[in-house]
Amino acid sequence: MQILRQMSSAPRLEPHRRRAGPCWGGTQRRCHHPVVEMLDLPFLPFCIFLGLLGFVCVAFVSAWCQYWRGGFAWDGSTQMFNWHPVLMVTGMVVLYGAASLVYRLPSSWSGPKLPWKVLHSSLALAAFILAVLGLVAVFRFHNDHGTPNMYSLHSWLGLATILLFSCQWLMGFSTFLLPWAPAWLRGLYKPIHVFFGSTILLLAVASCVSGINEKLFFSLKNGTTQYKLLPAEAVFANTLGLLILLFGVLVLGALARPSWKRPDADSLDSCQPLLADER
Repeated sequence: MQILRQMSSAPRLEPHRRRAGPCWGGTQRRCHHPVVEMLDLPFLPFCIFLGLLGFVCVAFVSAWCQYWRGGFAWDGSTQMFNWHPVLMVTGMVVLYGAASLVYRLPSSWSGPKLPWKVLHSSLALAAFILAVLGLVAVFRFHNDHGTPNMYSLHSWLGLATILLFSCQWLMGFSTFLLPWAPAWLRGLYKPIHVFFGSTILLLAVASCVSGINEKLFFSLKNGTTQYKLLPAEAVFANTLGLLILLFGVLVLGALARPSWKRPDADSLDSCQPLLADER
């Protein structure tokens, strides 16, 4: 009886303190629920799938221009225009998307950051060069055929994307890759750089999709099978647009996923310039 009285007089734990585990400690910040762990996909298989999807996008736009639009040339003809969609999709969507995901690779989370900074900036520069060549192709085609430049929403959106991208690359190069920018400036500009990186990819996808639609409207009209009758070319090009959209959405989703971000993403060390000594 005395033992029972002692047990009845002992203080009872509150209901919210009875359970133990990683979700209830004050120092734990994440709840490792089985459902959450099951949905936390590994990055590398996702990256392989995304790479295959990017290759399919480039293959689709190349096949469209080769099979239905007459192939490629660099002489101011219609075939020169065909370089425009191929270079834009390859550069501003696929290569730019790859550059955006460099710091999501788990192997970039440790060791010197120099190779990853070089890879990130090089992929972005390659995307910019291809985009400039794509602009040269379309402007020369327009000028040789007497077509006005910059008259459609697609052209406005595309040029704005390229201009914003050029500013983004120059600011990133001068802030993160050169030693004269102070640490406080790098830390201040980093979230702005990340935000506009995702914004530029979104604008690039919108430019490509609107450009595909515009090209179909101009090409499939009274002289050929009309676009509204949905010929094979329209089905193929519409599928290309959906693939580009899917690629962009998956890249933006990967950038927003917390478990795939660098563990030290907010540390001052991640904002060190390229030419500084790294230990």
